[in-house]
Amino acid sequence: MTKARLLRLSVVLVSIFMILLIIVYWDNVGTAHFYLHTSFSRPRSPGAIAAGEDWEALPDVDEFLAKLLSSSLKQNSSAPRKTEQLLVQGSNKPVLSNLEENVRGYDWSTHKDRNSLDQEKLQVERQRTLREFCANSSFTFPTKERSFDDIPNYELNHLIVDDRHGVIYCYVPKVACTNWKRVMIVLSESLLDQGVPYRNPLDIPREHVHNTSTHLTFNKFWRRYGKFSRHLMKIKLKKYTKFLFVRDPFVRLISAFRSKFELENEDFYRRFAIPMLKLYSNHTNLPTSVSEAFGAGLKVSFSDFIQYLLDPRTEKLAPFNEHWRQVYRLCHPCQIDYDFIGKLETLDEDAAYLLQLLKVDRLLRFPPSYRNRTASSWEDNWFAKIPLAWRQQLYKLYEADFVLFGYPKPENLLKD
Repeated sequence: MTKARLLRLSVVLVSIFMILLIIVYWDNVGTAHFYLHTSFSRPRSPGAIAAGEDWEALPDVDEFLAKLLSSSLKQNSSAPRKTEQLLVQGSNKPVLSNLEENVRGYDWSTHKDRNSLDQEKLQVERQRTLREFCANSSFTFPTKERSFDDIPNYELNHLIVDDRHGVIYCYVPKVACTNWKRVMIVLSESLLDQGVPYRNPLDIPREHVHNTSTHLTFNKFWRRYGKFSRHLMKIKLKKYTKFLFVRDPFVRLISAFRSKFELENEDFYRRFAIPMLKLYSNHTNLPTSVSEAFGAGLKVSFSDFIQYLLDPRTEKLAPFNEHWRQVYRLCHPCQIDYDFIGKLETLDEDAAYLLQLLKVDRLLRFPPSYRNRTASSWEDNWFAKIPLAWRQQLYKLYEADFVLFGYPKPENLLKD
């Protein structure tokens, strides 16, 4: 009887172990190499972290998975990723097939190092500000108090994972996210050009950069790992270097409006412009194509766009589009402890410093900035015809992004 029980127990344990191995090697390499090639990762002091070291106090299942992955993945550190690779035929020259990039162009001028910016102190200050307001009970905003486990999977689709270098990037549209996605593709080798991984970020066509199949994101974990997905996410969040880039919230809105409604964009015209023109400009019988609408002088105004954002019906129908959704809703900064907070206003310096910290600065350089980036100085002109009451409501809508990321309250726009 005792032998039979021991036999059954052995079968169960072996089965569980085999299931875990299948999970780990699901796509031949698994979700990856838990080596960290970064130069820092809180709460430890700067220095690369080797797989297999103590990962702090984790729940039993997390600890078991962590040890299993650490012990088995050392032998696979040089193996290329084979999952979700998209074979692309193309030249080695930068592809500018997208209208927005053709119009804006790249700034290829050289940028001198600005030694006046002490990047290390800057990061300490940005992280301190974020943590203080996340911990401040008197400062509230929607979703602030929920835990990481409370975040639905579909809200984790902006967290891109590079297992080769131990990096997690939360992308924010209109904050250099196209080029940061290109960098993540180069690092993770998730996209091939004639059978070879891309080495130059600017060689990657824009249409492939924004193809969701190109990137491994947190919201895909459930499909791969089932009930173990949250455990793996937590392990990666503790082990990997996490970063995001932000921007003055009002300037980001202006940039989103310019690129999606001032340029001919068929998808945004049909999904957003037509409803806005009907609701706020009293237009009827609108053209079905954006080219016809632009030819007839029918364009969404910035005032229409602001009304749309403030209209309670907008969120009832669907969550904000990612191009104007608040950063706290995209990246969950009070639930995820980010190691690096970059800003578009200091993009060149922040990007160079981050690549050094990740120890990948010899592999690539961050692509050059766009020539005519939307400037903070434009705010007064853009908001000049927006009623004061609307501006004040808009600030309340985006206040958390202003406060959490240290952007000053735009008093000149919020008072007579």
